[in-house]
Amino acid sequence: MKILSCNVRTAYSNDGENNWVNRKDLCINVILSKSPDIICFQEMSIMQFNDISSKLLEYSSYSMVDEPVGNNPQNAIFYKNNKYTLVSSGGYWLSESPHIAGTKSWNSACIRLANWVRLKDNATNAEFRVINTHLDHISQLARENQARLIVEDSIAYPENYPQILTGDMNCDSSNTAVDIFKHGGWCDTYNYVHGTENPGRTFHEFVGSKCKDEVGKMDWIFIKGKLKTTSATIIKDAIGDKFPSDHYFISASVKIIV
Repeated sequence: MKILSCNVRTAYSNDGENNWVNRKDLCINVILSKSPDIICFQEMSIMQFNDISSKLLEYSSYSMVDEPVGNNPQNAIFYKNNKYTLVSSGGYWLSESPHIAGTKSWNSACIRLANWVRLKDNATNAEFRVINTHLDHISQLARENQARLIVEDSIAYPENYPQILTGDMNCDSSNTAVDIFKHGGWCDTYNYVHGTENPGRTFHEFVGSKCKDEVGKMDWIFIKGKLKTTSATIIKDAIGDKFPSDHYFISASVKIIV
């Protein structure tokens, strides 16, 4: 199965010529050109959800709103509905009160979530789980505790149960939060294929290789359990100097070991 992780940059920021209305077609076309089976989004607004889902007609989706009366589908997970059947779904807030809507802790600048789906492969009846998240961009204490919560959630499942974790972790391989994931049994798909955890930045501020940001690859696709990575790519598609987002999208192909 091919998984994409896509931080699409919120539609609510004033990005001038990079506003969502000016790049939505490019964004959608890049995603569709990769023929993904599963797509995990970060920073998606309701406007973006409506625009994207109207073009992804072969996909079903699951997401959660971050605030009690919010309407933005955070961390949406799209999956091909002719290939997979939804078994269960859920999520939690990355806070000291993970089941209370809208909560945040550890000086987190934003409300952060993790949501997940359990899917059954219709061809093989094999079951697996996909978790999608977006860690805080300011507080290191929050990132570490948010990673810890995700690890604690994942180890509730049998050790060999196939699980996939995607997200914008707002930190690269030098960060303790990434170590927490690795110590919790999560393996980086990009490192498995290419032998490096830090091939360069994935956040690029809409300027690609001209970006001077010092943080390396902050977008991740991890796996654990009976899964094997067969490919992993940083997607740098653009038209001239126009990019689909201020992050490069990333992909990985994995297979369930039976």
